[in-house]
This record gives sequence, C-alpha cells and structure tokens, in this order.
Amino acid sequence: MANPIPDKTRYTYVYHPSRPHKERWEKLAAKAHTSLSKYIISIVDGVIDEKEELAPRHVRELSGLKNEINTMREDLQRKNILLERYEAELKRYRAAPWLKSDFAGSRRLSEDLVRVLKTRRHVDKSQLIEALGVDLRETDLIKAIDGQLETLEGFGVVKAVNDNLQWVA
Repeated sequence: MANPIPDKTRYTYVYHPSRPHKERWEKLAAKAHTSLSKYIISIVDGVIDEKEELAPRHVRELSGLKNEINTMREDLQRKNILLERYEAELKRYRAAPWLKSDFAGSRRLSEDLVRVLKTRRHVDKSQLIEALGVDLRETDLIKAIDGQLETLEGFGVVKAVNDNLQWVA
C-alpha cells in the first residue's frame, strides 16, 4: 500500500482574509518545520486543550467565590441585625430623659426630629413617626417624641393643630 486514498470527510478548508495572511501562516509553519495543515491543527488543539484545562479551575474558582459571597451575605445579615439592635437601644437611651416628668437639667432634642420638621415644613404626626423609623408599638419612643414636640411648641418653632405639625421658625 503505497499511497492510501485521502478521506475527504476529514478535510477542513480555511479561507484566509487575505493572501498575505495565508503567506504569514505558511512562514510560521515553515519555521516550525511542519506543513501548514499540521501547524494549524497543533495550534488549534493547543488552544482547545488549554481551555479544557482551565475550565475545571474556573469552576472551582467560581464555586469558591459563591461560597465566599454566601459567607459574606450571612455575615452582613448578622451585622445588620446587630446594627438594628444598637440603633433601637440608642433611640431608647436618647428618649429616656424625655420620659421623666420630673427631669431637671437640659435635654437634647432629636436631630432627626428637627431635620424632618424643617425639611417637610408641614407634616402629619403619623408621617413624622414613620419618617423617624419608630414603630407604633414603641410607645415610650412616641411619648419621648411628644415631649420634644411640646418643648418645640413651647419655644414657638413648631405649631401643632390636632395631629398636624408645622415648622414656623
């Protein structure tokens, strides 16, 4: 068997964008001491093999990153819960002086309360409580807000008609 007949089902044709492009490939193949066909096959197989080797590594990296994201989400959720608890405790701490009827000395007004009243100018009391992030079940905080509103009204900077509040200063 001197010359086997080539199997035409194994042929692939490459149409180069230009004649110089094909000549460049031929020079590279000659430099590698191989035919153009074998050169193209080796280059393409090399790229495919490289991608196949990288795929499992990328899958492992992706899996690791997903685990890291989940861990960070859980950590963030725990920290958010802790932050909410600290903020609630701070609100109760700042409201405490306003709950004592026999308090002597100076008390600090809520900056958030003053800011909401100033920016909105007219506000319903329920809208104010909502804007301050106070739950309606937190009666002590609502009483503290009422005390601050009475003080602001006494100074003449807030006018209250029913549950409608107006910043007049």
